[in-house]
Amino acid sequence: MAQLLQPETGTPETGTPEAGTIDPRILRSRRMLMEALAKLLITKHFEDISVQEIADEATLNRATFYLHYPDKNALLQAMTESRFRDLIERRSITFTNCHGALRAIALGVCDYLAESTGCPSQLARMALEGSIIPVVEDMFKEGLALHGTAPGGIAPDGIAPDGTAPAVEAALRATTAAWAVFGAARRWFQTPNRIPAEEMAARIETMVSPVLFGSSQ
Repeated sequence: MAQLLQPETGTPETGTPEAGTIDPRILRSRRMLMEALAKLLITKHFEDISVQEIADEATLNRATFYLHYPDKNALLQAMTESRFRDLIERRSITFTNCHGALRAIALGVCDYLAESTGCPSQLARMALEGSIIPVVEDMFKEGLALHGTAPGGIAPDGIAPDGTAPAVEAALRATTAAWAVFGAARRWFQTPNRIPAEEMAARIETMVSPVLFGSSQ
């Protein structure tokens, strides 16, 4: 049962296994539950959907649902995170090059919010930050570590002016930047007659770049 309750995808921070290490039958059940919830969201509000309805739509029993997720909110978070990761992977968005990577990630967030299953009025109220921000944050951390991007103000001894260690400083910048990207993208998504996603991504890049890379970038 411990394996059943583990996420599909792992991260260095959590130490959870990658999807490839999980029994295919478990992954299949999870996909069925996610697809069932996505289908129900087309015609019903999330708060009106019960665990039993999700299980019935997935042709699974209620007990099986609870083997995988503690409640429907956990399923929603898993579903949105999985779909966002799929979008990032389909576009091959990585931090292999600092130039343009921030804009590409911001565009991915904007497009994900615009394309997600469910009517926009529901999506605008859902707590998607718990699904999207960790993915973006991990990408930023990996990019900073890969390129050794030192934020402005780091002294030759590797200590920031406030005494913060470089690794901690980089983590704080990655976290702050991830929240900023999501917040700006969500405000864009909720705005009537919004500008094109590509233009918004460029604006986000301009605003967030100093936070992520330091004022010298």
